[in-house]
Amino acid sequence: MDRLSLSTIREHVMSKARTTRRVLAWAAVALAADQISKWLILNKVMVPPRIIELTPFLNVRLGFNYGVSFGLGSEWLDAWPGALGLFKFVVAIGLLVWAAKSETNLEQIGLSLIAGGALGNATDRWRQGAVTDFIDLHWAGYHWPTFNGADIAISIGVSLILVVSLMPLNSRSAPSHTGLKGGSK
Repeated sequence: MDRLSLSTIREHVMSKARTTRRVLAWAAVALAADQISKWLILNKVMVPPRIIELTPFLNVRLGFNYGVSFGLGSEWLDAWPGALGLFKFVVAIGLLVWAAKSETNLEQIGLSLIAGGALGNATDRWRQGAVTDFIDLHWAGYHWPTFNGADIAISIGVSLILVVSLMPLNSRSAPSHTGLKGGSK
């Protein structure tokens, strides 16, 4: 191989390493923000547990979700509390691999946020058998199911993936500057 080819390969490897670090950083930020907020709620804010009215439509209200979304399946998961946590961990790893291979920044960030949120909720399940929820949105007597920072990260991540999916194919990724042949665009 000549010097140009080795240089090009080295540049491609370094680019992939930067992408992987960026993906892991976004997931770590989502995970850390979720776990720090839950720790604060459990150990400082909600001692003793109560309802804190912040605005006419937003309360802090401590809750624990033993099921999947909106508490579904809580009866089955009582017997297997770690099963859903393990499943979420495996899914998060798959999302991180997908994100690292993506060539679109928004898709990388979206997948990373979803993975970080899934890891945040999985951590709760392993630690306490249920997910800590505390954000209570309501209006005119109707309450959205209580949620947390992990759920916010997942929702933002899904929104970014939807935005990417609506973009024209030719604008989803920047042209390759590495000079490597092959691959899909």
